[in-house]
Amino acid sequence: MTTEMPSTLGLKESIEQRRAARAFRSDPIPDPILREILRLGVRSPSGYNLQPWRFVVVREQENKEKLKACAFNQRQVSEAPVVLICCGDRRVGDSDYIESVIQLGMEVGGVNEQFANVMREQIPALFEYHSSFENVEAWTNRHTMLAVAHIMIVAKSFGVDSCPMEGFVSAQVKEAFQIPEEVDVCCLLPLGYAAEPFKAYGGRFEIDQVFFAESYGEYFEL
Repeated sequence: MTTEMPSTLGLKESIEQRRAARAFRSDPIPDPILREILRLGVRSPSGYNLQPWRFVVVREQENKEKLKACAFNQRQVSEAPVVLICCGDRRVGDSDYIESVIQLGMEVGGVNEQFANVMREQIPALFEYHSSFENVEAWTNRHTMLAVAHIMIVAKSFGVDSCPMEGFVSAQVKEAFQIPEEVDVCCLLPLGYAAEPFKAYGGRFEIDQVFFAESYGEYFEL
């Protein structure tokens, strides 16, 4: 039975206060809070509910040191009480996996037989023709990073800081943590409680600089 934990910050505050933490205190994340962060984090959307994300939860110090060596010895990897190795699984287009997603949807009432047949037809076509993405890895990375963003915001709502990292050698991480060939490492995500020096807010461009009206480059305002 899952026990839901109350968060300490609302959605707006969590988004506004989230920063990438470069240093962490040694305080552990309580298991019920970590469980809730992970549970809510994977409520992220994914195409056809395929959920291609996979996470290796690294908590043992020996393994964090091993991971740090794959990440150019960045301190946050060994300091954070938890580090997620965030991966995308390219095998989600396999027929057996599609059937497992269909079965899951049927069990919770979200998929009927008619839609199941649509999934059996359209998912293989999605990955065969991939008209909106270059390759399957690009698709799985997209969806995995949606989940990573959810995890970071949920974590902040519980007062837990994070640091999404692309600075690592993927091949070394895969070898060190027995990650299958068909699974790609998207990012590392240390989780914990930030220590000084705290990262200052770097600012964001104004809405009219990054949003366009109707056509790219056209001025937009609200």
